[in-house]
Amino acid sequence: MTDIATTSNPAATAEAVAAVRRGEGVAVLIPCYNEAVTIAKVVGDFRAVLPAATLYVYDNNSTDGTAAIAAAAGAVVRRESRQGKGNVVRSMFRDIDADYYLMVDGDDTYPAEAAGDLLAPIAADEADMTVGDRISNGSYGAENERPFHGFGNNLVRRLIRLIYGYAFEDVMTGYRAFSRAFVKTMPVMSEGFQIETEVSIWAVDRRWRVADVPIVYRDRPEGSESKLSTFTDGMLVIAAIASLFRDYRPMAFFGWLAVVLGLCGLAAGVPVIGEYLDSGYVSRLPSAVLAVAFMLTAALSLTAGLILDTVAKSHRRQWEMSVYRVMEADRWR
Repeated sequence: MTDIATTSNPAATAEAVAAVRRGEGVAVLIPCYNEAVTIAKVVGDFRAVLPAATLYVYDNNSTDGTAAIAAAAGAVVRRESRQGKGNVVRSMFRDIDADYYLMVDGDDTYPAEAAGDLLAPIAADEADMTVGDRISNGSYGAENERPFHGFGNNLVRRLIRLIYGYAFEDVMTGYRAFSRAFVKTMPVMSEGFQIETEVSIWAVDRRWRVADVPIVYRDRPEGSESKLSTFTDGMLVIAAIASLFRDYRPMAFFGWLAVVLGLCGLAAGVPVIGEYLDSGYVSRLPSAVLAVAFMLTAALSLTAGLILDTVAKSHRRQWEMSVYRVMEADRWR
């Protein structure tokens, strides 16, 4: 067992940070789909900055020769036949064994020079995930030519803050670093571009230590096209937030649903009750039936929330134990 990097062991910490800045124990994960224009530069830039790292390019059915170009540039090229960035990330997390993970898009919009700054907090045991923050320094707003992408990023950040009480600056960035424990205990469920949202929510919900690292963003070079559909993928991201809220916080989700249904039941039922108290008769039978239906569904929603909350807590306990097992194994690597 080697010395562990901690605040009480500054020598080991400095050694670990210096090693990770050279790329020792680092796997650079590059998901790609038709990035022939930029992939050679991306691979070259990261090989220069992290000479000891292993660069993995996962080709997602590209038709423009991306895989061959990446291999010629010195990357380890693997293929993922299931279309979608989420499917690619799932395979990366499953297949690749490393001490540290750095994930970056293959479109040359993220600076390789920031790789060491993203990896250092993890090597120093100060974070479990670091986020390449394009927002706080204004570089994304200055470079990005798709204004709705910025709006979508802000919307997603605010929704996560509303639901979970915390959200880091750049939720949708594709430039992140992870600890081994984070990668090996995260169940990737997304298929497409929802993966960034899923990773962000997972980190917040599971109380992983997250650090923002400001980076200088640059827009895609001429000839390189974004695969992200602003409205279609935006709606999928919103749906993913709702789905993850239901799965991770079922008591809150079904509790709020019960409140809404209960208010609807009161709105339909109060006039009926008032009429009965005044006259002893109920002439608004449809309203009475509707009110009862609303109150019954509210009760069912609350019951479902209580049951699923118990299940979610059981899953969380099992996940915590899986994290302990991974971290214990890492200490003896």
